[in-house]
Amino acid sequence: MLCEKPVCDRAMSGLESACQACEGPRHRSYVVAKAVVEWVAALMLLIVISPIIAVLATLTKLSSPGPAFYSQVRLGRYGRPYRIWKVRTMRDGCEAKTGAVWSSGTNDPRVTSFGRLLRDTHLDELPQLWNVLQGNMALIGPRPERPEIASRIDAAIPRYNNRLMVRPGVTGLAQVQLPADSDLESVRRKLGYDLHYVREVSPLLDARIVVSTSLNLLSDVMHAVGKALVRTEKQVVETGNYGGLRIVSAAATWRAGAA
Repeated sequence: MLCEKPVCDRAMSGLESACQACEGPRHRSYVVAKAVVEWVAALMLLIVISPIIAVLATLTKLSSPGPAFYSQVRLGRYGRPYRIWKVRTMRDGCEAKTGAVWSSGTNDPRVTSFGRLLRDTHLDELPQLWNVLQGNMALIGPRPERPEIASRIDAAIPRYNNRLMVRPGVTGLAQVQLPADSDLESVRRKLGYDLHYVREVSPLLDARIVVSTSLNLLSDVMHAVGKALVRTEKQVVETGNYGGLRIVSAAATWRAGAA
């Protein structure tokens, strides 16, 4: 699935760094040490936050029908498939008719009310620490994709799978800089970040990503809790009738329409 060096030697405008990424990380010895350090860190984190995961799993079960945890196949290092674990955020069996598709963002009807809070705070990702202990993932690396979607992307975007020359991560350079994938253009942009990380992975870069992730997580948690505190009022406003005017939502903008 990964390109070989002769393929990289072919000229491709604006993708010199992508060709360099085909050769793998510059600091190979660090990649080995990184795996050991991250395994120990994941074990310590999992011990500390396991009660939080248990509470989230219980609330998920109570808030919607279905299992507390959700798993699906993702592609790991060198394209090897493995099963990723998350706290469930969508309705059980929501892809039975559509198959594997990207989330449509904040208005995805498949996401449950409690699942929206989990997604906004990224707490649904916590069980992936178990994937790190299994050796399928790293704490820091490119985000793993589903094989059904990855095959379509690989056909449209050259060198997409070169990002898998390192283990996929719970967080990463592209994740802290850009929103979740929604179309091929967003994937193409993220690929540049992933290939840069593959090539330049180092202790300093990882430390910066850890700090960035921590700050983003704190901000996301505060923002999500803030929205949750007034969510019921939002529902009242959107369905209410005030002074003969009805507030309606159209194309992500607000307008006043006749009741």
